[in-house]
Amino acid sequence: MLEQPEFGRRLRQLRRQLGKSQADLTGPGMSAAYLSRLESGARPPTQRAIEYLVDRLGVQAESFDVPPDSDLADILAASFTVFDKERDAEMRTMLQNVLDEAVDVDPQTRWQALSQLARLHGALGDYEDERDVLQEMRDLSDVMERPLLRVHSRIRFARTVRNLGDAESARQGVREALELSERHRLHVPATELLRSKLLLASVEAELGNLAEAVRQSSDVIDSLPRTEGALAAESFWVAATVQTRLGHYEQATAQLQRALAALDSREDLTLWMRLRLAAASLALQAGPPRIEEADACLRAVEPALGLAGTPRHHHEYLFLRAQLAFQKGETGEACELCRRAEEGLELLSYRDRIRLEVLRGLLDAAAGNEGALPRVRSLAAQVQQAGMLDLAAEVWRAVAEAPASPAESPGSV
Repeated sequence: MLEQPEFGRRLRQLRRQLGKSQADLTGPGMSAAYLSRLESGARPPTQRAIEYLVDRLGVQAESFDVPPDSDLADILAASFTVFDKERDAEMRTMLQNVLDEAVDVDPQTRWQALSQLARLHGALGDYEDERDVLQEMRDLSDVMERPLLRVHSRIRFARTVRNLGDAESARQGVREALELSERHRLHVPATELLRSKLLLASVEAELGNLAEAVRQSSDVIDSLPRTEGALAAESFWVAATVQTRLGHYEQATAQLQRALAALDSREDLTLWMRLRLAAASLALQAGPPRIEEADACLRAVEPALGLAGTPRHHHEYLFLRAQLAFQKGETGEACELCRRAEEGLELLSYRDRIRLEVLRGLLDAAAGNEGALPRVRSLAAQVQQAGMLDLAAEVWRAVAEAPASPAESPGSV
């Protein structure tokens, strides 16, 4: 027979699994106060109490010989000690299961568990699941009426939906976070506020509000405590993104070079890697593409992928390699890399999903598929209709520069 406090935890677990309340178990043989002390571990069980509980629960006495499953607090604490990516999936499943079964959990513990579950979803590349958990986390913070948790939830939610291509929801989330912070005069770390404004600048640029994006980005850069480190690198990166949306590739390149120079790989290897993926992407978007520069960036990234790369980073890398191979005229290699990148299509950002579809269309056109270029033109019109004029221009340029298929060549029948 289990001893206290394990007996009490096992009793509470059995009761909840059977859908019974404490009131269901009280009666002439057991008072509510005694049952409560048993479950809390404050009193050892007598043989008579065990016989009573076995009868009321309808279980075998051996049920109290089995150690209780880990509760939410246990699993949550254990999840913070796990940093091995191979165990993330197992820990996520355990945390999800115990969350589904948990009842009478205090809201703050549940919020922390949701926060960790969202992190594990993101680490494993399941961004839609991450978004759904963050939505629940955001709603719970509203019910709790905890302003700081409301701010934190909204910022994380905004980042995730932005990566999924929902720029409008991202803008609403980050604006709400900034308004809450100001209204409640919260002591939010300065770096977190600056990163929130960077997110807003990025989203405004995505939605075509370029003047506002430039203003937000410039304000953050002017507020930087120093021009080195992760925050500075992120700030220059966002400034580069805004300049790209404006079509100012030289200015964008200059800002991205500042970002690359601001960060040492020992400070943040993941960000260091992402900056080089961004630099490779920008080099390939230039006209004409800067092939050697893109190749050098991707070669630098390759060793870091195994150390700090998520599934998303791996597929971004494959896609950029596919683009590079296409620009070099290595269509066979580009097709194979494109196929491998498409296996993780849902992991890519909306813009990269569009670019990957365009690349597949260009490869199909090069192989003689007559419907390929019309498909890419339709995609360009779709992006233009969505208001992403810079991306639409990029797609139209790719169509214009693509070799005509035999059916579209002058003089063809």
